[in-house]
Amino acid sequence: MSEFILDINNFFRLDGKVALVTGGSRGLGLHAATAFLLAGARKVIITARKAAGPEGIDQAVEKLNKLPGIKGQAIGIPANVAKVEDIESLVKEVQKTEDKLDILIANAGATWGGPFEPTPDWSSQKVLDLNVRGVFNCIRLFTPMLAKSGKPQDPSRVVIVSSVAGSIVPHVGDHGTIMYSASKAAAHHLARNLAVELGPRNITTNTVAPGFFPSKLANGLIDILGGDKELNEANPRKRLGKPEDIAGVMLFLCSPAGNYINGEDIAVDGGARLAHGRLTKL
Repeated sequence: MSEFILDINNFFRLDGKVALVTGGSRGLGLHAATAFLLAGARKVIITARKAAGPEGIDQAVEKLNKLPGIKGQAIGIPANVAKVEDIESLVKEVQKTEDKLDILIANAGATWGGPFEPTPDWSSQKVLDLNVRGVFNCIRLFTPMLAKSGKPQDPSRVVIVSSVAGSIVPHVGDHGTIMYSASKAAAHHLARNLAVELGPRNITTNTVAPGFFPSKLANGLIDILGGDKELNEANPRKRLGKPEDIAGVMLFLCSPAGNYINGEDIAVDGGARLAHGRLTKL
């Protein structure tokens, strides 16, 4: 083995790679898809439940394919990845044009907030079906395609988009997110298990745990907690997350720079979790 660092100019490139991003039509998933195309990916497949509409796949694919200077392309495939039959159909659809997959970003997620005792059971089922079962089944069913692509020095990558809520107790009381938080803790430990299960097949599995990024999923809670101004002030970095923050960590994990990172949780929150008591409102 050479003692020299080789090819450092391509450390963060994804030339020729094929990626799939669940929940890729908006928010963090769209940021990741954007980063992959700008870094040279050959194809980025995004999924969401709906094709049409202001938050559907079609509008996102149009935006992605208009990015300046890209050589690859984005395509959209509708799928509800909380349902195993939809994931099975998604795999078959991807296999019509690709025989292997280099990157899988399990980003689609659901939340629910409210007081503890009146919690309706359907809300817990919704959260767990997408955030845990859906992630597990999506990775499980795409594993043969990921294994076909992975090599010892260039493994395939799985990244689970979780939340800092999986490692702290962020919100209880009237605006509690207890089951959401528990689902994200499960996602973290799922990634650790899969790192050991899939590592020998040349597939790495890691977790990205964002804090507050303005998005449809987070905006309601941001408003409840005092809005951007209060949360900015409470954050050690004095701001909320930006698209570039997600783009950077995704490129690190999915490019040659991150090919020996496996089973890790990376918090992307500016350090806010370390002072999370200031963000907890009972």
